[in-house]
Amino acid sequence: IYLIKPSPFIIMDEVDAPLDEANTDRFNTLLREIEKSSQVIMATHNRNTMEMAARLYGVTMDKSGASKIVSVNLEDYR
Repeated sequence: IYLIKPSPFIIMDEVDAPLDEANTDRFNTLLREIEKSSQVIMATHNRNTMEMAARLYGVTMDKSGASKIVSVNLEDYR
């Protein structure tokens, strides 16, 4: 469906979680193609998938117990 009618953005939630390393690599190759024409917003715990992101957002807890959002622009480190 995406190839016939691409969306301007795609939201995915841990779709790479069940994948082994070889299939994660295949998925990330496909993701690189998709991101050429669509914005991708994705939740993942997979480090290989995180490495291909332009920007990472994380949620952590500060000393008071409140949630805190952390952002890293990976383009600054490439």
